[in-house]
Amino acid sequence: MTKPLPRILLVDDEPNNLLLLEELLYSQGYETLIASSGVQALEVVKDFQPDLILLDVMMPDLGGFEVCRRLREDAKLQTVPVIFLTALDDEESKLRGLEILGDDYFTKPIKTTLLLKKIANTLRLIEMRSQHSGQQMQAKIKEKTKRQLSAAWQINEYLSEKFRLFVPDQFLRRIAPQGVESIQLGNAREEELTILFCDIREFTAIAETQTASDTFEWLNAFFTQMNQEIAINYGFIDKFLGDALMAVFDRTGNHGQDALSAAVAMVDSLNRFNRDRQQYNLEQPVNIGIGIHTGVAMIGTVGSDRRMDSTVIGDVVNTAARLEELTKLYGCHILASDAVIAQMRQPELFKCRLIDRVIPRGKQQAVDLYEVLGTQTQLFHQAKLLY
Repeated sequence: MTKPLPRILLVDDEPNNLLLLEELLYSQGYETLIASSGVQALEVVKDFQPDLILLDVMMPDLGGFEVCRRLREDAKLQTVPVIFLTALDDEESKLRGLEILGDDYFTKPIKTTLLLKKIANTLRLIEMRSQHSGQQMQAKIKEKTKRQLSAAWQINEYLSEKFRLFVPDQFLRRIAPQGVESIQLGNAREEELTILFCDIREFTAIAETQTASDTFEWLNAFFTQMNQEIAINYGFIDKFLGDALMAVFDRTGNHGQDALSAAVAMVDSLNRFNRDRQQYNLEQPVNIGIGIHTGVAMIGTVGSDRRMDSTVIGDVVNTAARLEELTKLYGCHILASDAVIAQMRQPELFKCRLIDRVIPRGKQQAVDLYEVLGTQTQLFHQAKLLY
């Protein structure tokens, strides 16, 4: 009788991450199950019990820590190994993962070689335990589980204060001014913001020339560098959109200038990333387009009473996305609207040129477009940047 393939459940709300993990595990001879949310994961395990779960932590409907806690309370599922894959690398998050009986905790960008080795070792241990398990061992495991679950509940109040690790602090100040317990659907307010969209050019073509593990590794490294430049300039990432990201800048009176500073720093960081691209098996340099627009938007919670997310909604978001698309037409890295230029306190710090007046797709009013060439002291080297 043929031995069944080990079955691994992949849980992540980002489709690209699921695709890359699925291809990676398939290449190693594993069978995979897919869940795009925490709620869906709990439904899948009822009908198809996996041998192991790779679980994202930051998901909008039901976070990975809560999914794991519920699994550990189910007698049929409490021994299924759970490996967390997350961008949270602080000690409190790692502590919480261990307290709710997570088997391991990998921070992004994931080292695929280490992850595959951990998966293989974990599945091997399961097989060994099943061969030598007995009633006494089962009783000990059950007692240990009860003790650890009890400890997890005792620190639950403390861990609730760490909720801000899942949501940017800039969001929490708006949607939970009286504490995390005050979060409600519809908590939102209108204010002027600057939105930045950044997209990787020809991502699909690049991914087709690589293994899934190589693509997974360089994409996470790229996002890590971009996030650093955004955070340094007082912005925060609202969401990752496959091979793109949306960032928000909200510093009163400075958000337009902050966004331009971040964009220039991101292009400079991209140069450094491309110089080291050989370590990710990238044959061609990575190229990006950035669109920036300033306007009024609603920032807060949206969704339903059972699933909500923190986000920004408004025409400013759509216009920034359209400007990013136009960078392809004009062959430039950064396009900013006249609203961004007008909002800046020190526009003389940047070298910009007016290149066109357009009505972006889906809009009615014309927008003056400015190509951002760099700062007054550091201009982009076009020969190096426009591939």
